[in-house]
Amino acid sequence: MKSYYLILIGVALAFACGKQKQTDDASQASAAAVETTQADEGWILLFDGKTMDGWRTFRNAENDSWEVVDGTLHCKPAEAASKRADLMTVDQYDNFELSFEWKIAPKSNSGVIFRVTEDYDQPFLTGPEYQVIDDGGYEGESKPENLSSGNYDMHPPINKRLNPAGEWNTSKIVANGNHVEHWLNGDKILEYEIGSEDWNTRKANSKWKDVEGYAVPKRGHIDLQDHGGEVWYRNIMIRAL
Repeated sequence: MKSYYLILIGVALAFACGKQKQTDDASQASAAAVETTQADEGWILLFDGKTMDGWRTFRNAENDSWEVVDGTLHCKPAEAASKRADLMTVDQYDNFELSFEWKIAPKSNSGVIFRVTEDYDQPFLTGPEYQVIDDGGYEGESKPENLSSGNYDMHPPINKRLNPAGEWNTSKIVANGNHVEHWLNGDKILEYEIGSEDWNTRKANSKWKDVEGYAVPKRGHIDLQDHGGEVWYRNIMIRAL
C-alpha cells in the first residue's frame, strides 16, 4: 500500500511540474509576443533590466549611487552613496515618444530630463524636466509647478491620477519639435510649446530666467536625475517620431 501511495504522489508531482512548465512557457511566449509587437511599432528598449549598457553618468562623473536591482535602475538613498551623479543615455534623441515606469521613496525627489547636453554643469540647465517626486512627503518647495508629472518650475500638472510614494506609476513624454506632452497613468495631463508666448512668460518668472541654454537644444540625452533620494525606473522605451 505504501508503494502505491508513493507512486500516486510521484504522478501528482510530475503532473504539477508539467502544468507549471506549461504556465512558464506560456508566460515567456506572451512576453516575447509583447516585445515583438513593441519592436514592430518602432519601440526600442533603453534599459534591458540587467545591465547599464547604453547608459553613463553626466559628464562621466564618478558614481556609486546607481545600480541595477530586480530589473530596475535604482538610485540609492542619501546615506547609501557618496559619489552621486545623474544617469543618462549614451545616445541622443530629438523627436520621440518616451515611456517609462517609476517608483519614488517617501520624501524623495527625482526627474526625467530630456534633450540634455553637457554644455552646462548641470543637466537641468539645458533640458526640460518631467518631475518625479513624493508629492505629499517631500520637505522641499512644493508649489504646483514642482509636483510629479509637471514640467519642473514651469507648468503644473492638471487632473492627474498619481499613485503614492512606494507604488509604481507609468509615464510618457512626447516631444515633437517644440510641442511637448506629459502623460501619467494613461492620461495626458500637460502640454506646452517651447518658445511660445506662454512659455517665455513662465520662463521669465522661473529659476531658468537667466539661463540662455534652457530648452534650446533640439537634440540631446535622456537623463535620470539623482537628487540625493531613492527612486526606481524600469521598462524604459523610446520610439522616434
